[in-house]
Amino acid sequence: MTARTLLLDTHVWVWLMLGDPRLGAPARKLLEAAVPGGRLLVSVISVWEVAMLEANGRLRLASDCANWVGEALSAPGVRLAELNPEIAVAGTRLPGKFHGDPADRILVATARETGANLVTADRAILDYGRRGHLRVVKV
Repeated sequence: MTARTLLLDTHVWVWLMLGDPRLGAPARKLLEAAVPGGRLLVSVISVWEVAMLEANGRLRLASDCANWVGEALSAPGVRLAELNPEIAVAGTRLPGKFHGDPADRILVATARETGANLVTADRAILDYGRRGHLRVVKV
């Protein structure tokens, strides 16, 4: 893979920041190679998802959620992908069939609108990519 920007699915972002072993060596190497060019994107919807997971007790962070997010977004190579009107509209008009989860739809639309590869372990997103609607990288 060349120097394409990588949009991290929420779980990939969390795994990367927490050093989770579910993010295997090949994926970690790919992500580390994107650091020098600032080619790691995190969608603002992922910030919302992390906050929701933490608020609901489904994710435990070592620090206050707002502090964790601030530190995770200032990690080397990471840039925030804002939610703009074009992405919001595109998320409602994805080609082919894709499930209705709003966060996943925003992630997919963000990847499509920015030209990024979406890095994920999510089967529905990987299947959508295999159908030719999105560039995906499986972790």
